[in-house]
Amino acid sequence: MAGYILKELPKGMNNSEKALFPKMQNYSMLDFNSVVKHMHTYSGTFSEGTIKGVIDTLTTMMKAWMIEGHSIKIDGLGVFSLSLGFDTSAPSEQEIAENRLQVGSDADEETKSKYRKVFIQGINFKPDSQLLKDMNEEAKFERIEPEVKLPKTNPHSREERLAIAQALIDKNGQMTLTDYALATGLERSTASRELKAFVNDPSSGITTQGNYSHKVWVKKENA
Repeated sequence: MAGYILKELPKGMNNSEKALFPKMQNYSMLDFNSVVKHMHTYSGTFSEGTIKGVIDTLTTMMKAWMIEGHSIKIDGLGVFSLSLGFDTSAPSEQEIAENRLQVGSDADEETKSKYRKVFIQGINFKPDSQLLKDMNEEAKFERIEPEVKLPKTNPHSREERLAIAQALIDKNGQMTLTDYALATGLERSTASRELKAFVNDPSSGITTQGNYSHKVWVKKENA
């Protein structure tokens, strides 16, 4: 039997003042080798090497086809498709030059964003309806904590968190997402959204360098 807790949404995320939602309690994460061993034990027909080969081939095929604009449907599991976004790091000098030639140096931010690099920011997964139905018929859930988990309140204001970010950058020359999350007590997803807002705010004096796992936040030149 799986466990769950009840959590309360922060204000502003829902019309209700006290909107509750259940969150499943995850006890562990099965790594690749554990999944393979369980599949081998369950089927009894395929060797672990065969299972690994099939999964590796499927992963390779999905990567090759999805970047060409195809979605992948696996019957009984669901549909996979790419989610795209704009690279929010500063545009290259070449992009700036091309932008000025085509739309002029006074182009607004919305127009300039069209010339930013597009990248894969995630993979969408829509589960098969029969899979959800079968799992709901088998699953049983038990509430494991009597108290409702309230949203955490951050002890720092936005202005104070900006000052913390600026101080970290001044001290170390750069700042990672983990640095900012630890220093401010924000969850990584919230910290990432706030840093994006800082970068889009000209008065913050903060910009980014690098992409993806190599992205860092640095002091903006002439700031």
